Amino acid sequence: MVAKLPEEEHPNQSFGWAARDQTGHLSPFKFSRRATGEKDVAFKVLYCGMCHSDLHMVKNEWGFSTYPLVPGHEIVGVVTVVGSKVEKFKVGDKVGVGCMVGSCRSCDNCTNNLENYCPEMILTYGAKYYDGTTTYGGYSDSMVVDEHFVVRIPDVLPLDAAAPLLCAGITVYSPLRYYGLDKPGMHVGVVGLGGLGHMAVKFAKAMGVKVTVISTSPAKKQEAVDRLGADSFLVSRDQDEIKAAMGTMDGIIDTVSAMHPLLPLIGLLKSSGKLVLVGAPEKPLELPVFPLLMGRKLVGGSGIGGMKETQEMVDFAAKNGITPDIEVIPIEYVNTAMDRMLKADVRYRFVIDIANTIMSTQ
Repeated sequence: MVAKLPEEEHPNQSFGWAARDQTGHLSPFKFSRRATGEKDVAFKVLYCGMCHSDLHMVKNEWGFSTYPLVPGHEIVGVVTVVGSKVEKFKVGDKVGVGCMVGSCRSCDNCTNNLENYCPEMILTYGAKYYDGTTTYGGYSDSMVVDEHFVVRIPDVLPLDAAAPLLCAGITVYSPLRYYGLDKPGMHVGVVGLGGLGHMAVKFAKAMGVKVTVISTSPAKKQEAVDRLGADSFLVSRDQDEIKAAMGTMDGIIDTVSAMHPLLPLIGLLKSSGKLVLVGAPEKPLELPVFPLLMGRKLVGGSGIGGMKETQEMVDFAAKNGITPDIEVIPIEYVNTAMDRMLKADVRYRFVIDIANTIMSTQ
């Protein structure tokens, strides 16, 4: 049996930008989307955020990438077609899709609105869908997704800035809620002031929490305190600053994906404090156990969020006027943007203007 070309797998032609190999270089790519099923929502992609995991995936740094690979899981657009049994959306609605497009819908995780932890969760790109075809992400002109995995974007949110909420936003909102670090008057540290970190600051402040940004870069202090509204700033390499803040924090959201020591962070926690990791370093971090025992401290993790919580997060952002800080770029700038992202040269999220630039590259 001869394998079908990507543009022949399905009836609806689509166009995007894909990586073909581990160099991660992206270039124009023709493929196809499935026909809109009875529970599907089809939409025109207007904007797509660029996540650091896109960079890992295009270069196969996590070891499970398949090519050609169309990245993008911070996707927003406008509905063009709905299936006959779709109940939540209609043509013209503003919608978004995040990191997943499928799950088993029947396991304990799925029945408890934790589809993101389903063993059969299907990633928005670089995975196999139920029909055996490859999933392609939002660096493309269209999407077709089961309505269960579609989020409604409130009218008050600008669509370009809403895109990064679907990964960066939910990745920090979920642990703040789940680990109980959302109570007014609490003191929470945020490690790293990038795409995730700046959203953690904004959400925590909106929840009434005292926020300290912890960074290796003293140059970020003014940005963190004066512009983003953090209450204080610690330089993680300054031993005196760290020592003075020991035992003062109820929790820490650690967004860093590079190798870094956990011992100083554990030291900053009060007794029964919680260090929550949401970054994904390529190599294991060293976990010192003794300081955990001496304060009944907890090290946990968190990955995106379920569909119910993702909608809740988007609605919370709309209600509180929270949007990511973005730099909007044309699709043809995407390889340069990847290089800049590698150097952390972005404040704080690139968003691709798909609708206005992708057709010019076809």
